[in-house]
Amino acid sequence: MKKSSLYLLLLVLGAALPLAFFIPFVAEQGLDVPLFLAQLFANRISGFFAMDVLVSGVVTIVFILMESRRLALASGPWCLLGLVVGVSLALPLFLWVRQRHLEAAPGREGPARALRVGA
Repeated sequence: MKKSSLYLLLLVLGAALPLAFFIPFVAEQGLDVPLFLAQLFANRISGFFAMDVLVSGVVTIVFILMESRRLALASGPWCLLGLVVGVSLALPLFLWVRQRHLEAAPGREGPARALRVGA
């Protein structure tokens, strides 16, 4: 399977799975932010997962912005809109866009460039 196809599959899963939980919540409760936050941090384990996702979101933002600048990938920062759904959509979306960019520019992802520190 090509990398771009794998990223596309992960993008679909990254959108569908979280939304399968979020949409029923909104359908039942509406956009009740206090209730959402209360349930999100209802116990230590759910708080752990919430903080993990929040930190992953910040890391994703930094990675997308830095990698877009490095590759002169103008459409890269638009992938941050995927954070409306979550990291599970934004990251594979960016990886898919980046991979298609690399595939369209032969020689950019050669072995020498991949092995060089700081590339």
